[in-house]
Amino acid sequence: MLAQLTHRRAVFLMLLSAASFTANVLLVRALGEMGYANIWLVSCARFVVGLGLISAVYWKEFQPVHLIRSRKLIERGVVGGIGVYLTYLAVVKLGAGRATFIGNTYVIWGALLAAWMLREKLRPGVLIGGVAALAGLGLLTNVFSTTAHPGPYDLLAFVGALLSAYVVVTIRQLHDTEHTSTIFSAQCVYGLIICAVPAVLTWHPVSAAAWAVLFIAGVTAGIGQLAMTRAFRDLPVAEGSLIQMLVPLGIALGGMMFFGERFSPHEFIGAALILGGTVYTSFRSATTATAEAE
Repeated sequence: MLAQLTHRRAVFLMLLSAASFTANVLLVRALGEMGYANIWLVSCARFVVGLGLISAVYWKEFQPVHLIRSRKLIERGVVGGIGVYLTYLAVVKLGAGRATFIGNTYVIWGALLAAWMLREKLRPGVLIGGVAALAGLGLLTNVFSTTAHPGPYDLLAFVGALLSAYVVVTIRQLHDTEHTSTIFSAQCVYGLIICAVPAVLTWHPVSAAAWAVLFIAGVTAGIGQLAMTRAFRDLPVAEGSLIQMLVPLGIALGGMMFFGERFSPHEFIGAALILGGTVYTSFRSATTATAEAE
């Protein structure tokens, strides 16, 4: 029973994370609609607000000294910071749908890395759900269209996916010794170090409305990252990463509601596959966790 409750809590946190990241990407897109898309500054805002959230919520648990003593935390920070920038860059250059499809292939790479580095089992339910969700993403984003030609930003998005896979596995490893706040702060601190100078060099005046959107985007990203980091303490990499694939679906729905986008029947089929694959994997993993506990 305890294992089942722990699993349910972790799934809830991961769903909260997915909703927060969806809001974050839509807000970044809104910035583009406003004519403002300095990705360096957008990334910096995310990291600064994230550190503010950590200071407000986890000021007792946060261990800043560990950020310079732990090689694994430094790796998580540097890799995660670069990954955030590449994610936002891909969204701006490729469009949210295509960029999200490429980026979310980290589910496959993360599951493979976890099987190798963490000795996690590649259960059939996870593999079936992953294939269904990836197929759904392909339909939803039209990535298999003959008119789509790969370019340098596609490659950068793929590199970002590989970095994300490494990060989620590293988070699982770090939970053995570090608190959630310290793990998240590594991304914020080292990401800020990476992005601060380019943000200053590419600075342009920012309107009050843009600052407000930047702040809200930073809050949603912070909530999403904290919830995801905590969820990975109790959730296998493959399952947790798969739930994050709800983000493209949320982006598609947000595009319909706020940006007037319309989707064809096969794109709706893709959305259904994403939901089906995620729900199936979560259900199968919950059932397995309960059986093992008994």
